[in-house]
Amino acid sequence: MRTLLLFVLLAMLAPHIQAQTLLNQAVTVQVPEGRLHGTLLLPKSAEPIPVALLIAGSGPTDRNGNSPMGHNDSLKRLAQALAKRGIASLRYDKRGVGQSLAVAPDERQLHVERYAADAVAWAQMLKADPRFSAVVLVGHSEGALIASLATPVAKPDALISIAGSGRPIDLLLREQLQGRLPPALLATAHYLIDELKAGRVHEQVPDALQILFRPSVQPYLISLFGKDPTEAFASTTVPALIIQGTHDIQVEQEDAEALQRARGDAELALIEGMNHVLRIVPMDRNEQTASYNQPELPIGYALTERISQFLRRNGLLPASS
Repeated sequence: MRTLLLFVLLAMLAPHIQAQTLLNQAVTVQVPEGRLHGTLLLPKSAEPIPVALLIAGSGPTDRNGNSPMGHNDSLKRLAQALAKRGIASLRYDKRGVGQSLAVAPDERQLHVERYAADAVAWAQMLKADPRFSAVVLVGHSEGALIASLATPVAKPDALISIAGSGRPIDLLLREQLQGRLPPALLATAHYLIDELKAGRVHEQVPDALQILFRPSVQPYLISLFGKDPTEAFASTTVPALIIQGTHDIQVEQEDAEALQRARGDAELALIEGMNHVLRIVPMDRNEQTASYNQPELPIGYALTERISQFLRRNGLLPASS
């Protein structure tokens, strides 16, 4: 009787044990300028499983979701949470960042289209791998725009936007700067945004605005300001999911709703209490700011639950996962 009970318990735990057995593999992909570097997290499975290509947000954000402005491991935590649900993932250092620095050592070489082409290269590599049954592009923040731009060429099986803007990024930047700069400096910032929107670079930038508008990043901003996230999202046709946290202080619920209006067949999931770095945090600025440097905080459970539900509804994840 005791042996039978042990057998039953082991049988019940087997899927959980299997989901915890992971392959953590360093991978690279060739692009015209060199090789990009990433990390593949693959749950053990006897059958092919879906894989999520995680595309990081703006600035020098690495494969784990970290930048000089914040160490929170948002994408690393997301990858680990997806693995527990039987979903593989590949996250990567963008060109010019981390191990992919050599692909674009000068940030003047950065361009939105190149980021999108990089995502296409990774997606094509994953689609050719027999270990995967489906490829899903998952873009976070600015990465959501990159995912949308890459989708018509990469032809993934699904697209997921997390905390993606529903407005041109120059408009979002204006809103984020409002109330955070003294009037004279804010006026200068608006002027520089206008100039970059018109395709004109400026070598003279006040010291206080160098972090945003330094001359070396202006070519990238020109390419970014020329894109409309809703138009890019509307140009996709694969099953799509829009995810937005209700406590995000960088991107608003209205952005998610604008994306859904652009594609009425896309699903919209609002995650109660989730902020921009995927944590459940009160709407308190001090706690919000602190969370950007607290990698130990768990990501929102509902985030991966909604992703799993979406993949199951579209036949990309077995019902048992």
